[in-house]
Amino acid sequence: MSGERRDGRIVIVGASLAGLRAAEALRDGGFEGELTLVGDEPRRPYDRPPLSKQVLLGKAGAQDCGLPGRRELDARWKLGVAAAGLDPTSKNVLLADGERLPYDRLLIATGTRARPWPNPDEAALEGVFTVRTSDDAGRLAAALDAGPRRVLVIGAGFTGSEVASACRERGLEVTVAERGRAPLIGALGGTVGDWATKLQRAHGVDLRCGVTVTTLTSANGRLTGAEFSDGGRIEADVAVVCLGAVRNTEWLADTGLAAGPRGVACDAGCRVFTMYGIVTDDVFVAGDVARFPHPLFEYQMVALEHWGNAVAQAEVAAHNMISPGPLRRPHLAVPTFWSSQFGLNIKSVGVPTFSDQVVIAQGSTDERRLVAVYGYRGRVTAAVTVNRAKWLEHYQRLIETAAPFPPGPGAADHLADREPVPSDVPDPRMLTHGPTVALTGHLPDRRLTLIRPAG
Repeated sequence: MSGERRDGRIVIVGASLAGLRAAEALRDGGFEGELTLVGDEPRRPYDRPPLSKQVLLGKAGAQDCGLPGRRELDARWKLGVAAAGLDPTSKNVLLADGERLPYDRLLIATGTRARPWPNPDEAALEGVFTVRTSDDAGRLAAALDAGPRRVLVIGAGFTGSEVASACRERGLEVTVAERGRAPLIGALGGTVGDWATKLQRAHGVDLRCGVTVTTLTSANGRLTGAEFSDGGRIEADVAVVCLGAVRNTEWLADTGLAAGPRGVACDAGCRVFTMYGIVTDDVFVAGDVARFPHPLFEYQMVALEHWGNAVAQAEVAAHNMISPGPLRRPHLAVPTFWSSQFGLNIKSVGVPTFSDQVVIAQGSTDERRLVAVYGYRGRVTAAVTVNRAKWLEHYQRLIETAAPFPPGPGAADHLADREPVPSDVPDPRMLTHGPTVALTGHLPDRRLTLIRPAG
């Protein structure tokens, strides 16, 4: 390791999972310089997955989800203050309180925030919630403890489906509204989405697909119900807005970096691109806010809102921040995620939306145990298991080796009797919920001024 990369000043903007694990990896890797973590929330890093699961079920308190540290950090923490800007030329991060933090290397790990209800007056009503922070989850859990007559969940992605599951487990009446034709369809396609439709209705969810919520009704500043695009209306005491996530990139506007609504673009080594596609060597990115090219998915830019990806990418970024060029390594982890809802354990490996066909390789859509395998142009690109997680490793190997689709004998049972069907991945713009994996080969939405040499 070159001595100049062992010391100096590193600033990490984002004090959640990716930021914390990167800081620990920097110290583990021998970084001896000044380390500063900036976080807009006032509390130390905590775990987000339990917020829509155990916390909403009352099995854990919102303040009990702290992330255990792996080691002593010897770091300066700037919590409760957001980053407001960045000057890449002078290498300074500008904080909202006016302080300027100089850096030699910077890690962007600002993650995402919940997409708010688009009508600010309706969003501010008592009884309207989002679920992203521990405070969000604590407030919503208290509202569910109060025993509302009906809960409205807007959006049937993973978060919305987990919230609906928690409500039904509590014995609460729940209505789910989704613009797409099925729950989870944006993440898992239509075949598994149709299965999820039956699952939710079997558990007593009033599931309304193909509709949008047009108005949240109120009286005296409190939510009373909702009106739908098909003319329907319901009464509800609580509404949970699950419209996907917004990547926290606004503070990077006018910095010249490739940062925009889809995230911060980087190379496979987590080095951030400028808006002209030139790689930087002192600005890195990791976690939910990052977009990176993946060779298994035709080098499209992949953005992942996954716990495991945040950890793995943070560790790669930290390694590369303090390693000379020949020793740097790529972040090529195959995406994985999991969800617990309606008594089932749903796990995924690969990118189900990067597919044109799917086959039910084990079990069936009539069972509570199945494996769906996805393919694109004749090779395996993803697999989703329901209560059959032990098969994930098998399918991960198939994805990593670009195995032919449909898969051959092995984990599959009676596959010869089953024909692949179109995976029916919808245009994300037609959904209420956002995808947990976003693939895009496009630059962020930005008008470029092409610079041509004089001559």
